[in-house]
Amino acid sequence: MSLDKQGKVLREVAPARITLPRPEHPGEVLSLQVALIRDLRRLVPLQPDQEDAGLLHRFDADLGRTERQWWQEGWQATAAPATETAPKLIPIVTTASTCDAVELAQTYIHRWPAQENVIKDYLRPLGLDINHGFAKTPVENSEVAKRRSSLEKRLANLKRWAESAKTRSHQAGKRHDRLRVQLKSRADTLYRELGLHQTTLEVQGVADHILRREIKERKAVMDAELEQIRVKEWRAYEQCNQEFRKQERYCKEQREVLRALEDLEAKERTMYELDHRKDQVMTVCKVALANVAMWARDHYFPASYAHATWLRLVPFFRLPGTITRDATTIQVELCPFNDRALNRDLALLCERVNEASPRLPDGRLLSFTIRSPCCILPAQKQPRIT
Repeated sequence: MSLDKQGKVLREVAPARITLPRPEHPGEVLSLQVALIRDLRRLVPLQPDQEDAGLLHRFDADLGRTERQWWQEGWQATAAPATETAPKLIPIVTTASTCDAVELAQTYIHRWPAQENVIKDYLRPLGLDINHGFAKTPVENSEVAKRRSSLEKRLANLKRWAESAKTRSHQAGKRHDRLRVQLKSRADTLYRELGLHQTTLEVQGVADHILRREIKERKAVMDAELEQIRVKEWRAYEQCNQEFRKQERYCKEQREVLRALEDLEAKERTMYELDHRKDQVMTVCKVALANVAMWARDHYFPASYAHATWLRLVPFFRLPGTITRDATTIQVELCPFNDRALNRDLALLCERVNEASPRLPDGRLLSFTIRSPCCILPAQKQPRIT
């Protein structure tokens, strides 16, 4: 179990074991030890059960009876329910016969911040990876603001589209009702006239075949006229349903956009503007120091120091000593090391510097020598025991 400074659980580890068949070797299996990390800081969407996945849930299933009436005047959308999440599971697998799950998880997690970087081998001892201070000012998170503005614009459009779809659906419904009444009234009138015409022909004693033909012709004309009204009625009915479905879709998307806005606000982090001019100045100074050290290494140090880092060079730069100045020369007398190999390298270094005869900007010659080791007085000598 891993805890933060407040004692909150961040990760949990549990051991597990899995056995896999080996298709190329029938009858044999591969046993694996598993350290299962449950990362509580990283949440992933929870997959619904197969039974629930087969059901069609309405977008307003979580609302009350009155809140579901999205087609009514004055309905206000609310955020859709948040997606259920669960901590992310990270399996660490090993073929070892036995293992400590906690140790295996710690070894794996340690790899995340401990990636090798050869560039830092020289810069880290110099402190080039350290911030020396900067001013921090809270500013607006431009990416979050852009995302929020886009969602709010989308929400406003959805509200306007839903209202327009509602108006068109209402108008199409009224037109459908009017055409339905008109169709019924016109059909009653035409069939009444057809019945009167048939009665008149029968009174006049028209032959049956002529009567049937006359009635059939008049009925065809009537059906053609009624069919035109019926087609208009059906179109109005389809438009009413289509606009109603559009309104429903726009209301559903409103809830989804509101959910996205709430999630965006919950995940938003404060963004700061850094004034790191001081840190940049210090970094320039450190880089200049590193360049001077590398230049001295390449020009004066022995060949064995061609790839030496600052950790190997720093003992030479920190050696104590005495500086003597006169009008033409600056004499630097360095204290020797307590290591014979380092003293050999120091002697070679001083020799190469003196051979190069470097001069300071004021023209004085720079010279290096090594202080002789202190003599041991007779009184300080320890008696030898034989």
